[in-house]
Amino acid sequence: MTMTGTAAPTLAEFETAAAALAGIVEHTPLEESLHLSELLGVPGYLKLENLQRTGSFKIRGASYRLSRLTPDQRSRGVVAASAGNHAQGVALAAQQLGIPATIFMPLGVPVPKLLATRGYGAEVVLEGATVDTSLRLAAEFAERTGAVLIPPFDHRDIIVGQGTLGLELFDDLPDVETVLVGIGGGGLIAGVASALKARAAAAGRTVRIVGVQAENAAPFPLSLAAGHPVEVETQPTIADGILVGRPGDIPFAIIQDLVDEVVTVSDDDIARAILALLERAKVVVEPAGAVGVAAILAGKVTASGPTVAVLSGGNIDPLLLQRVVAHGLAASGRYMTMRIPLPDRPGQLSRVSDLVAQAGANVIEVLHTRHAQGLQISEVILQISVETRSEEHKALTLQTLREAGFAPVVVPD
Repeated sequence: MTMTGTAAPTLAEFETAAAALAGIVEHTPLEESLHLSELLGVPGYLKLENLQRTGSFKIRGASYRLSRLTPDQRSRGVVAASAGNHAQGVALAAQQLGIPATIFMPLGVPVPKLLATRGYGAEVVLEGATVDTSLRLAAEFAERTGAVLIPPFDHRDIIVGQGTLGLELFDDLPDVETVLVGIGGGGLIAGVASALKARAAAAGRTVRIVGVQAENAAPFPLSLAAGHPVEVETQPTIADGILVGRPGDIPFAIIQDLVDEVVTVSDDDIARAILALLERAKVVVEPAGAVGVAAILAGKVTASGPTVAVLSGGNIDPLLLQRVVAHGLAASGRYMTMRIPLPDRPGQLSRVSDLVAQAGANVIEVLHTRHAQGLQISEVILQISVETRSEEHKALTLQTLREAGFAPVVVPD
């Protein structure tokens, strides 16, 4: 593949950025994961960027971009648009440098992200239903006031700042062979790929970079095939942090040259990954931050040496986490809700309970009603939620009920 007009940042640029960010960003931990090592057959690691200040990698690029503003630009302030991590990164970076910041956020933004952004001292403007509207309003504000617009990914300084993560990773694991990074607009992976490959080349080595997108928001596979950024119509995804319909022009040129492969994962894959990270690694990760692990769990990655999944952020709303865990349990075959029509006579509930116990499933919740639509006068509906061990165990539980003459229907989670 050839570059399309944008040269990747040099190793010297990343080292300059790392020096500028010392004391501002955290050198986040790199931890071995026995679970991923077992799945991959090679050492597997997690880069815990979810433990970064503001809860994501965004503080790196925002801080470096703001540090390079002139005194005149700083006096005019900065403006950004975001539904979450970029907002917090810009707000904290501006607070540290004493720069006025205005952040446009869409109506309905998760309350924790709104409060965090305000807590870092930014003026937050809530307007519009989508981030696209917020971006337009931020651009108009910049034009009207002279404030400097800070883009989330499509700027060289942003990419260089994000790429300092790659330097940390190589310093901690010099024999790394494969790195998985989530892709939204492409700023993080463009920076990480550039920094890692430059550092590895200086050491006489190579590193393979794999990008991961949510399948409902995946413009990069089509764009790479076309040779230029292509806009796609996105669908809803729990990985809202990487829900971007068109690659950034500057990141795309770098990714086209330096990223070895891009794969996609489903929302079910992501939910399973979040659950696995909670249970196995004891870490809380937002959906966009879990896509690298999701790709491993879904068998999308072939590894030949030490492999790292970058956990790019941990800012997940507690209510969403609750829903995602339930979805992850269901997707992993460990939770099931059934609706079972029953004749309205004594002993039926007890019989079903005995059969579920016989199958080795554990009852979590029961609803027994005569008032569901479509029921005959002599019928009731039993809705029962059970804990199971696997997809095979779910199938056994259903089979046990059916062989006893019942007709359970699984309710989608």
